[in-house]
Amino acid sequence: MGSQEVLGQAARLASSGLLLQVLFRLITFVLNAFILRFLSKEIVGIVNVRLTLLYSTTIFLAREAFRRACLSGGAQRDWSQTFNLLWLTVPLGVFWSLLLGWVWLHLLEVPDPNVVSHYGTGVVVFGLSAVVELLGEPFWVLAQTQMFVKLKVIAESLSVILKSVLTAFLVLWLPHWGLYIFSLAQLFYTALLVLCYVTYFTKLLGSSESTKQRALPVSRMTDLLPSITRSGAFVNWKEAKLTWSFFKQSFLKQILTEGVYDIVNNLGSLVARLIFQPIEESFYIFFAKVLERGKDATLQKQEDVAVAAAVLESLLKLALLAGLTITIFGFAYSQLALDIYGGAMLSSGSGPVLLRSYCLYVLLLAINGVTECFTFAAMSKEEVDRYNFTMLALSSSFLVLSYLLTQWCGSVGFILANCFNMGIRITQSLCFIHRYYRKSPHRPLAGLYLSPALLGAFVLSGGITGVSEVFLCCEQGWLARLAHVAVGAFCLGMTFGTAFLTETKLIHFVRTQLRVSRLADKTS
Repeated sequence: MGSQEVLGQAARLASSGLLLQVLFRLITFVLNAFILRFLSKEIVGIVNVRLTLLYSTTIFLAREAFRRACLSGGAQRDWSQTFNLLWLTVPLGVFWSLLLGWVWLHLLEVPDPNVVSHYGTGVVVFGLSAVVELLGEPFWVLAQTQMFVKLKVIAESLSVILKSVLTAFLVLWLPHWGLYIFSLAQLFYTALLVLCYVTYFTKLLGSSESTKQRALPVSRMTDLLPSITRSGAFVNWKEAKLTWSFFKQSFLKQILTEGVYDIVNNLGSLVARLIFQPIEESFYIFFAKVLERGKDATLQKQEDVAVAAAVLESLLKLALLAGLTITIFGFAYSQLALDIYGGAMLSSGSGPVLLRSYCLYVLLLAINGVTECFTFAAMSKEEVDRYNFTMLALSSSFLVLSYLLTQWCGSVGFILANCFNMGIRITQSLCFIHRYYRKSPHRPLAGLYLSPALLGAFVLSGGITGVSEVFLCCEQGWLARLAHVAVGAFCLGMTFGTAFLTETKLIHFVRTQLRVSRLADKTS
């Protein structure tokens, strides 16, 4: 498979991921609004924060490292060893679900059973649902390496929609079940998601005439199950060592970023998760398939190195533009957004300052997502270990800085400490990218430079919208608020128009990928 074909498939994967995120957020928003009419906000809060965090943390610690290591393997590897390694996520998931479940039940504050009943059952079932989802990990990795875009879209969309239908039905007819409702729905979601992948591959491998089946590295379903390989080694130890390196990194990353999880679920991260997460996940696969891990750029196929550099430059530019847009306009519209979302209770306190601070964090989050998806796809195991050592050293300074800044300026200080942490990570990745392309003619870091005209448009927009906020928001009535929105829309249009005229390389890249995606959809 050529690098251009892989790029087209990665673009399709990113666009489908973006659409899925929009769908999931819309369904979640509507569902929460419906649920609050029948259940207490305490129950919804426990589900959306405490139990969901248990599930996501278990999943992250059990599989993130395995995914990064196994998605970056070459086409000529022994897939039996890769599948054996992936099945280890299940016992690891059992370990983390038991450990974290004990923490959730014995170390964290347990809700009042008169207000939130069946909390213990919820912890057990959400932990179990994480283990169930890990049963589909070999199928998911195989689907991602083969770029089965429609499978991901159908499986995840169907699971989320049916989970929402089940939740709404149970809330409507059996509201007294409380946490039982969400526990059952969560277990149903993960079981259905795994079932979709298993069913798809069962049908695909049973069809000998399928062109997709002939391209797969397996010929029957039993090939995906744990087995003793011909070489006698249960796993590929190079892949296993890389997994261990990524695991140490994931664990440290979880420690360093866990503190902003309560903020991550608010308005500030909505656009970040909608845009940046699908791009990071999809193009990590692209870089991992096109580049050879740990090998100097001058010793690889130069066409692939050039394509990777062009893509990285465009992604950096896209992340920078999206992040700057959120930061510049977020500063002037944070108070209005919070006022619309929660009224004076949110917009009159420290909420606007927190959201403005988080808009700055989103800019760094955007750039870091792109730089790290390239860096972790190209780094050797030894380089990942050195990165982990730096992260370990950073953790102590991060904790000290968090304490000092929190004492100095409250919650905003913690966000600023996370900005510092993200800035250090970006610097590490930029240094690696610079070294990687130092001996080649390609300069992908040029994507972080803006034309003077576009930079001026951002500065002008920030100034105009800032003045508009002072005079029009948010105590002057709805007409003034609408005028403030109109000013922002005009400035946003001016900024986008300037970007369209000056960033021609990025516009060409986006248009090309959209055209390739449409052609691929027609032929598939």
